[in-house]
Amino acid sequence: MSDERNNAVVDIGANDIDYKKAIGADEGGLVDTAVNAIKGVAGKLADKLDPLTEQYAGLFKTGLRTPVMRKPSEYGMDFEETWFPSMDGVPLEAWFIPASSDRLLIINHPMTCNRYGFPGHLPEYKGYFGGFEVNFLPELKALHDAGYNILTYDLRNCGRSGEGNGGISGLGLLECRDVVGSVRHARGHKQLGKMRTSLYSRCMGGNSTIIAMAKWPDEFRHIEVLALLNVVSGPTFIERGAENLGLDPADAAKRLDQRCRETTGFSLFDFRPQNYGYGVTIPTLMAQLRRDFLIHGEKDGKEIFESLAAKTKELEWIEQSNQRFYAYNHFGQHPERLIGWFDKHMAK
Repeated sequence: MSDERNNAVVDIGANDIDYKKAIGADEGGLVDTAVNAIKGVAGKLADKLDPLTEQYAGLFKTGLRTPVMRKPSEYGMDFEETWFPSMDGVPLEAWFIPASSDRLLIINHPMTCNRYGFPGHLPEYKGYFGGFEVNFLPELKALHDAGYNILTYDLRNCGRSGEGNGGISGLGLLECRDVVGSVRHARGHKQLGKMRTSLYSRCMGGNSTIIAMAKWPDEFRHIEVLALLNVVSGPTFIERGAENLGLDPADAAKRLDQRCRETTGFSLFDFRPQNYGYGVTIPTLMAQLRRDFLIHGEKDGKEIFESLAAKTKELEWIEQSNQRFYAYNHFGQHPERLIGWFDKHMAK
């Protein structure tokens, strides 16, 4: 078996794609595929906005459960399979990767991913988000080699964790309970409870953390530092998608809001982490993909960053690609900024 650790030198996904071709704005591609996929399910397809709306409504309803394809041992790390309950009892599967220090990072993941990453290299997932693998293991190894214990877990309805809320995704509004569960587990653990603890949360996992810190601030009094990656609001996906197709973004957002209400009971406009930023008061690094072709990356990122109440906070722009899922490989391939943030605020 080849040494998987050598893969970290390749900047996977660090290239721009032609978003108009990718989304079907050139009269082919994703939109036409979506039309065929949802015929007979979505009802009347009046124009291109209907398949775009249905795509996001489906994704926002249940997300996408994907397999845990790799293990820390493939990268030379000892680890333990473990599990713990969410705040509301949903069983969450996790890895604990021990290190020789008293510093612990609790880490979660984006929608469609799990604690390992996203198997975009497999045929059944190539149609999603760039068609390449997201692999968190090089990032975990870099953090581990820098001296951090790691507890990384699958959110509800993801990876190997249990089903919660009938499989419905809350884009953070339900998953915030998992963040509390992870923090409670570590705090009450015989070994982990003695460690200084910080959080690293990505995308939906980051939204979940922001919401949890606002809802239950007492659960986070002992947390020292936070890092967020590619946190995002719900409306920006459909607004940018409509613009890419030459359609009205406000009308698109209204349609998706209606479909979200019909499928989950949530409003699209509930999915805004900037409404909860007041709860984030600890030193926070927020890293965002600036030229993300799926969303208004710079605008949305700045709004969320400005909402954070932390006096000490930094915004890091990732510039190497316009592909959203590149950002999830970025720190595995360029870990210095992330490690430096935790080292600075969790000095040995």
